[in-house]
Amino acid sequence: MSPIPAKQQEKRRGTGRTLKKIVRSWRLYVFMAPALLTVLIFNYLPMYGIQIAFKNYVPAFGMGGSKWVGFDHFSRFFNSYYFWDLLWNTLSISLYGLAIGFPLPILLALAFNEVRNGAFKKTVQTVTYAPHFISTVVMAGMIITFLTPSSGMIINLLEALGITAPNFLTDPRWFKTMYVLSDVWQTTGWGTIIYLAALSAVDPGLHEAAILDGASRVQRIWNINIPVLVPTITILMILNVGSLLSVGYEKILLLQNPLNMSSSDVIATSVYRTGLLEAQYSYSTAVGLFNSVVNAVMLIVVNQIVRRTSENSLW
Repeated sequence: MSPIPAKQQEKRRGTGRTLKKIVRSWRLYVFMAPALLTVLIFNYLPMYGIQIAFKNYVPAFGMGGSKWVGFDHFSRFFNSYYFWDLLWNTLSISLYGLAIGFPLPILLALAFNEVRNGAFKKTVQTVTYAPHFISTVVMAGMIITFLTPSSGMIINLLEALGITAPNFLTDPRWFKTMYVLSDVWQTTGWGTIIYLAALSAVDPGLHEAAILDGASRVQRIWNINIPVLVPTITILMILNVGSLLSVGYEKILLLQNPLNMSSSDVIATSVYRTGLLEAQYSYSTAVGLFNSVVNAVMLIVVNQIVRRTSENSLW
């Protein structure tokens, strides 16, 4: 018999060591099993349905019996007259929300971290966190109630101040601002939790030493607190950029009407309308797949750029 090559022997030894580690740590794998199964069942198995985007799917024929059409649905979407409008509305809402909503939790967390009055700090935190627990339907109802031209509280307040209030609910020019500001109000307080958790890792001795050296509060925030937040800020920025086209359809649909459609119609609402209301399953799947692929590419590209320019990245 010919001797086993050295590389093959090393490979077998490596496989044996891996199996031994798995056997020794079987409890950890059992503990991880529910989470892994959840991801597998709800995230990976549904990917089997991606093939609908490349077929003329007919429910009566099933996935296997439906006719294969290749990239016809993608071409139809790219060549449609509303493609650029959908893309612009989606990107503009996402970038608008990112520009306003991303830095606010950082500033709020830095402010909370400097407050020493416990009762005041808890009260303000509760007030800012509370909107997060308002459901999307209730939030949309509040926006409509506050901005109704005839009886809206905000409209009446602006008119009492002598300001002619625009019609926020029907004017396309105000839809993005209304959507983004209400979203920022609902999510900013909750977003500060992550940054406050990161700030809790700051060594108090650093602040004590800085105070002894005569550093002001602003200098201590800039040179001690913010550097601690940079890794968290970087990771969240990558995740946010990787989901620029993932504007949810729920709140937009609740606030959408024929008058503001030109600025409120996004990719997600188009998928909902064509897929569920018009039963164009293959076309809506193709649009959704395009949306997901673009997000994935942006996530990978931004992560690689950050990885090459700093020590912080997702992988």
